[in-house]
Amino acid sequence: MARQGCVIIQPNTLHHSPVAQRRIGLTGGIATGKSSAARLLEQHHGLPVLDADLYARQALEPGQPATEAVLERFGPGVVSSGGVVDRRALGAIVFNNQDERRWLEQLVHPIVRQRFDQELVQLDTNPAVVLMIPLLFESGLEALCSETWLVDCDESQQLQRLMARDQLNEAEAQARMNAQWPLARKRPLADVLISNRGDAAALNAQLEDALSP
Repeated sequence: MARQGCVIIQPNTLHHSPVAQRRIGLTGGIATGKSSAARLLEQHHGLPVLDADLYARQALEPGQPATEAVLERFGPGVVSSGGVVDRRALGAIVFNNQDERRWLEQLVHPIVRQRFDQELVQLDTNPAVVLMIPLLFESGLEALCSETWLVDCDESQQLQRLMARDQLNEAEAQARMNAQWPLARKRPLADVLISNRGDAAALNAQLEDALSP
């Protein structure tokens, strides 16, 4: 294991696509700072970012087939005005019921994968692209990437950030964390570990190091 500043570069542990394009699979736990890292990579380093969460939200927009399936399964309690899926109400169900969470993932993940495939075709001339995928390892999408980066922090930081960001109590926040693999399980699988235990400047410095050849 070699160090570049505070960035930890690990030997490749998983199969990655043999593509000429640099495809950075950006992942982490909930509220570890993936979006902050993606924003820096996009705004400061000019890299296009493909966002799995955005594609998942779009899959559940009014009138979409996946939305109709969700409403049929869970009823009007997960719908807000205008036929929009109430993500908080849906989350209260799926983050406390493993079977329902798996059902939702099996519905949405293929749609997200299709969007990635479509966007990668459009961006095939770009030398590098970022694929921000919160459930990268859980959903087995490592093969889409040439390398994987894990945005990391302490679990106590993760919990406090999630509670503050989403206005959750500790039990609600812990349930959402428990729905994903713990960071301790993800760390050995990543090619690059990026610590987000400090401020934005420290985070950006590590991203710069990781981008260096």
